[in-house]
Amino acid sequence: MVDPLSLLQVSGGGLKLILYQYKTCPFCSKVRAFLDYHGLPYEIVEVNPVMRKEIKWSDYRKVPILMVDGEVQLNDSTVIISSLRTHLMNKERSMAEILQCYPAMKSVNDRGKEVTEYNNKYWVMLTEAESLELYPDKGIQKEEIKWRTWTDEWLVHLISPNVYRTTGEAMASFDYIVREGKFSPMEGFFAKYVGAAAMYIIAKRLKSRHNLQDDVREDLYKAVNDWVAAIGKKRKFMGGDQPNLADLAVFGVLRVMEGLEAFDDMMKNSKVKPWYRRMESASLNHEGRT
Repeated sequence: MVDPLSLLQVSGGGLKLILYQYKTCPFCSKVRAFLDYHGLPYEIVEVNPVMRKEIKWSDYRKVPILMVDGEVQLNDSTVIISSLRTHLMNKERSMAEILQCYPAMKSVNDRGKEVTEYNNKYWVMLTEAESLELYPDKGIQKEEIKWRTWTDEWLVHLISPNVYRTTGEAMASFDYIVREGKFSPMEGFFAKYVGAAAMYIIAKRLKSRHNLQDDVREDLYKAVNDWVAAIGKKRKFMGGDQPNLADLAVFGVLRVMEGLEAFDDMMKNSKVKPWYRRMESASLNHEGRT
């Protein structure tokens, strides 16, 4: 389907962007948050999470994948966002040229699984003058990188244990996933009932792996309260009057819980709601277009 943003004439446009995604994936939601905020037109291809035939042409078998002008493939949500932010600061640089700043490195993790990591992925590649324009105050870039890293390495790992916390929440979560995703009727049936049971068990393992509290909600509340405290009372966003890349990353990850019990509990029992609503408005109004 084509996103309504494709009908907009926006500054910073000109790139043909196709996002291959699962709608309920927090990493895909991060990318959409960036694209929506900056008013960049893009087309969405929803990928079937069972067969993944929509990305069978790609050696990289994860989502999100962003295709730029039908030629340049961007993998990894953080690389996608950093690359696009670099381009918006200097449109003379091609995406192929920018992508060279984020080389892929393969390694084997502690579980014996081959993983791909990307060097420099939290950095927006700028000249000195561009850096001063984007980060005029000392420490802003370092703070942004710190919290973008925190989002990927901590916050995102709180989502599954919270949305699959109980069998009832697991069923509700998979009902949402099936409704919003791309499944055949048979795949949807098995995803809803077999997948929910499996993810309930996996969520318990994730809880142990990440040393979460018995009530995983407490870790979620603490995480978002730490985030709000880092912003402080004098700023609307971590980026000041406008969201920066850390704001967009946190918002994108939290947004995938909307409509679920975990999200409602978070909004009720933490201090994140005012910031979240400001982010929601900034995204819906594409306030980053200018």
